[in-house]
Amino acid sequence: MNKVLASAEEAVERIPDGATIMMGGFGLCGIPETLIAALHQRGTKGLTVISNNAGIDDFGIGVLLRARQVRKMISTYVGENKEFERQYLSGELEVELVPQGTFAERIRAGGAGIGGFFTPTGFGTLVAEGKETRLIDGTPYVLEKPLTADFAFVKGWKGDRVGNLVYRKSARNWLRRGFSCATSCRGRATKSGSRNGPRGHETTVYHEDRRPTKDAKTNVYNKSS
Repeated sequence: MNKVLASAEEAVERIPDGATIMMGGFGLCGIPETLIAALHQRGTKGLTVISNNAGIDDFGIGVLLRARQVRKMISTYVGENKEFERQYLSGELEVELVPQGTFAERIRAGGAGIGGFFTPTGFGTLVAEGKETRLIDGTPYVLEKPLTADFAFVKGWKGDRVGNLVYRKSARNWLRRGFSCATSCRGRATKSGSRNGPRGHETTVYHEDRRPTKDAKTNVYNKSS
């Protein structure tokens, strides 16, 4: 079995207009920029993007936002992107803000086939508007539904041909399991089953294909107070 594709362009060919895509990354760390660039080049539009944050104006998801390829963002943090702010305030972009812990659990629930879960986070705030609430053992809870996607982009550090994947340090992705098809860019190839091969982060059953890359950047996210 060989899940390696020849290029990022080949990887994004199957993604239609209007698709929902989960994209890995935290701040500027672990962003699958090669796949994002290929999607930008292809011009796929009307996308719903599920990601922790929206990148910055000229990097990450910000590139797709600037080209008006994103219809809706589901995120936990959207600061530091002026184009995102402009589109949201002008009504061009639909936005769903989700508390970060809830965001992670909604993705996990989607991958596990869970129909929803109750959390106290967000009760009594805008987050709870239009959602079912319930009092359990004296504590108010909000019902949150799972997040799922048609595709997912992740950035790995090492991977083998059958699809096992390892992330590098803080770039280890946390949006896993809630998608139908995952495509990753990874910098190092190893033999399947080798002693130096991928172990323990993401197994082959969760990934349909991978695109090897030698030109991916390593980003360090620093924010001064």
